[in-house]
Amino acid sequence: MTALNPAAPAARGSDRLARLRRGRAEDAPWVRPAFLGLLAATGLLYLWNLSASGYANSFYSAAVQAGGESWKAFFFGSLDAANAITVDKPPAALWPMALSVRLFGLGSWQILVPEVLMGVASVGVLYAAVRRRFGAGAGLIAGLVLALTPVAALMFRFNNPDALLALLMTVAAYGVLRALEGGPGAVKWLVGAGVAFGFAFLAKTLQAFLILPPLALVYAVCAPGGLGRRIRDLALAGLALLVSAGWWVALVELWPASSRPYVGGSQNNSFLELTFGYNGLGRINGNETGSVGGGGGPGGGAGGGRWGETGIGRMFNDAVGGQISWLLPAALLLLVAGLVVTRRAPRTDTARAAFLVWGGALLITLAVFSFMAGIFHEYYTIALAPYVAALVGMGASVLWEERTRFAASAALAVTAAVTAWWAWTLLGRTPDWLPWLRWTVLVAGAVAALGLLVSGRVDRRLGLAAAGLGLAAGLAGPFAYTLATVDTGHQGSIVTAGPSGGRGPGGFGGRMPGGFGGRMPEGGQDGQDGQMPGGFDGQGQGQGQGQSQGRMPGGTPPQGTPQGMPQGAPQGGFQGSRGERPGLGGGGGGGMGGLLNGANVGAEAKAALLKDAGSYTWVAATVGAQNAASYQLATEKPVMAIGGFNGSDPSPTLAQFKQYVAEGKVHYFIGSGEGNGGGPGGNSEISAWVAATFEKTTVGSATFYDLTKEK
Repeated sequence: MTALNPAAPAARGSDRLARLRRGRAEDAPWVRPAFLGLLAATGLLYLWNLSASGYANSFYSAAVQAGGESWKAFFFGSLDAANAITVDKPPAALWPMALSVRLFGLGSWQILVPEVLMGVASVGVLYAAVRRRFGAGAGLIAGLVLALTPVAALMFRFNNPDALLALLMTVAAYGVLRALEGGPGAVKWLVGAGVAFGFAFLAKTLQAFLILPPLALVYAVCAPGGLGRRIRDLALAGLALLVSAGWWVALVELWPASSRPYVGGSQNNSFLELTFGYNGLGRINGNETGSVGGGGGPGGGAGGGRWGETGIGRMFNDAVGGQISWLLPAALLLLVAGLVVTRRAPRTDTARAAFLVWGGALLITLAVFSFMAGIFHEYYTIALAPYVAALVGMGASVLWEERTRFAASAALAVTAAVTAWWAWTLLGRTPDWLPWLRWTVLVAGAVAALGLLVSGRVDRRLGLAAAGLGLAAGLAGPFAYTLATVDTGHQGSIVTAGPSGGRGPGGFGGRMPGGFGGRMPEGGQDGQDGQMPGGFDGQGQGQGQGQSQGRMPGGTPPQGTPQGMPQGAPQGGFQGSRGERPGLGGGGGGGMGGLLNGANVGAEAKAALLKDAGSYTWVAATVGAQNAASYQLATEKPVMAIGGFNGSDPSPTLAQFKQYVAEGKVHYFIGSGEGNGGGPGGNSEISAWVAATFEKTTVGSATFYDLTKEK
């Protein structure tokens, strides 16, 4: 007996390893290799050409660099290691990247590989969620659709918070589905879903709660057990959500304001104000105090706002359609079909509950994105990708099982035909890009639809061939867009997937406040070491960086270059003397350009900042996070972002900045443009005081004020 005991754990470990390699005992031999192959292919696809994006969104990369240097900055999500101000989001999405930088040093791969791993994990979790009830084939289809969604390929290779949000929303849906199966451990899965929601809130605040109502409602109605038990389970999950999100919020709110960084994006140094204002209701109604547009309401006329046209067609328009909508019509059709097929099932039927979970998540997110009047960017639509993918996998599986019925085979045929037609329409928006693909998809989809219509009564092999052709036709367009996405570097915060011609008017699919033809960003715009996309140096001089930053075959410019502008042109278009305050110089790129672009940090500027850097808390201060991020990433030293991201946050006040200077904490003020003002005590007063008080010098192409030398 004694001799046998040590062998038991080894045997169990061997069994687990065998199951990992082989999969479930009841699985066909191809299932586990296909799943592992899907994960490996997704990882390789997303890693391809990853370094072409440099520091991607430098706004968040600067915060990652700060978190890699300071645990306090790590906890708060500060823009700099000296903790002047935070990013305008909670910090959970920064934590994996900051830990990577702590372990492996600062660099593009160290920042972006964690995002790639989130993409692979999302595919794996979605596969697991779908295959439990609908089989391995459905799970593989769902995972493949998610991996090849263009906006997913974009954001799982980028450092915005949306990658972590998408992963956690997928995990939350999986937890709810496991809880709906019932059994002794069901409540644990529901509590786990609550924890996922809580940490999703710490990634992107209230957006995490969009799908909470439909998921809670589905559990309350469809879960096994009595109503009292279901309500109790939901209360426990709600408590888990409150704890997992609230611990950080409570610490921030209770932390003395004098010893923590200013909460970026807020006007009163309050995370709760940021949550329910700028990042909350302001996104819905357009009243975003402190926003780049000034927070004056949606505007823009009927059916539109400062952030593009709103309405039910928004997800299908020229700007957004190519990002997410390739299989959106199919998902909606298959949702209806799935609910029809399961309409007579018992209350606790897990197949119908799955359609309600994924369908409810899709519909509510679709509605909010379509009609929200506040800040909206195309890449937000990654939130829809797991829901679309799950419904496609599940719906196709359910109809395939019912294919001997004419209604089911007709529904499959209609889905294939509509998907091919919509892909033909989307590809028609880039007529000069792979023109052959458009007609190939349409013809293949039509043939597949015809085959699916008759195969149920003719031959199973014909049906399999038609289904395979229909799937290939449906995925050909998004796959091509995804390949174009991974072959191109993406920098800044206005990033889109696919070829440059597919982004709608102005390349951004919307219009800036004031009618400048593009959309204002949420983050930085410079590349690695402060280099702006297209190689511009902040003074309008091209550096020939197009090809090195991922120029596509056929002459497609790097992502971030608007249509109608010369390749490499600064996206803000207001650099140098056109955007700067009189007497303040232009090195950082001011006005609208200062919000859109970071600065090019030359060798002379970098050397000046590094000289005696250890004697100062901040080697420099400058208006707006983009300029600050450029200099900080180039030097890896703290740079104060006056006014936060937009330059409009009331931090620091003029009195506070004067005190910092008097105490010798800031070495240089780097001249920049006017930004968004900031009102009394805002950056305009600080800029004016600096210009009137200190000596100005030109360092390379930038304007520096030495705050240790008064006039």
